[in-house]
Amino acid sequence: MRNQDLILVAKKCHVITAFRNTIGLPGHLSVRLQPNHPTDDPRGIAASMLDGLLYGSGDAVIGINPATDSIPALMDLYYLVDEVINQYEIPTQSCILTHVTNQIQLIEKGAPLDLVFQSIAGTEKANKSFGIDLAMLREAQSAALSLNRGTVKNESGGNNVMYFETGQGSVLSANANFGVDQQTCEARAYAIARHLSPLLTNTVVGFIGPEYLYDGKQIIRAGLEDHFCGKLLGVPLGCDVCYTNHAEADQDDMDTLMTLLATAGLTFIMGIPGADDIMLNYQTTSFHDALYLRKVLGLKPAPEFEQWLKKMQIMDEHGVVRAVTGQHHMLQNMPKHLLVAK
Repeated sequence: MRNQDLILVAKKCHVITAFRNTIGLPGHLSVRLQPNHPTDDPRGIAASMLDGLLYGSGDAVIGINPATDSIPALMDLYYLVDEVINQYEIPTQSCILTHVTNQIQLIEKGAPLDLVFQSIAGTEKANKSFGIDLAMLREAQSAALSLNRGTVKNESGGNNVMYFETGQGSVLSANANFGVDQQTCEARAYAIARHLSPLLTNTVVGFIGPEYLYDGKQIIRAGLEDHFCGKLLGVPLGCDVCYTNHAEADQDDMDTLMTLLATAGLTFIMGIPGADDIMLNYQTTSFHDALYLRKVLGLKPAPEFEQWLKKMQIMDEHGVVRAVTGQHHMLQNMPKHLLVAK
């Protein structure tokens, strides 16, 4: 199939999910607000969250890649994000991207967990290398559903509580592909995701590096393939439009890919300050990139989140993000983590 075929077919596939807002509606593009920090500093994380919210990002999820797997430190992160969501009454969900076994422990300890995260792959051997199996994922899903934290029902009358990440090359890098090509292995991962009815799934398309996707052209093609396969399999697929610093790619390639994917009906992209993740050390998409896509293609945030943006005077009635002054309500009532002296 040509690139235009991958775009045209995917555009016809609508996968709609819900937790505290509705994700995947036609004409909408959501954003994962990714406020990572290399030391999990709460001031740095809170500042990035506030920055992203004021640019209209965060309707897909506020999702943090933690620098540590310490259970007490992870608990602090859950309470930090939950405090911000509750303080501003934001119709969105949070996720801390630690191993699923940690999240099960944290649920047992009373963490305010919204979504369960896990990286998944397309073969049993690769998933074992991640320390997971289907039974473990089902246990985590059941635990998250028992918390009953979602407020918006999906088409089946329930909530979607899982968040998965995938990426071409992960199975090959684990020597677990059994001679099968990386695109087929990737599509098999989407079948696993579909089995657990996730709120969100995204391919981290260029993150694994040039050993598997050598240059910008290959990353663009892989991103379109992944989105096509995911949507065709009924998965709410987003994309971390990204590359590593040693790949033969640049931000112009990412501009091309994110524009093609948004045209194809992509569910969500990432939003990181300046498109530069200072914890994971790779190049991805920014809050401004989401504004560009929404403006050029006439796309909107999730409807509940859009209404919140307008209520908070972040977005005007035409869907344009407003200029922010120091007198803005959110700056006058900042999270306590930003106000605590170091």
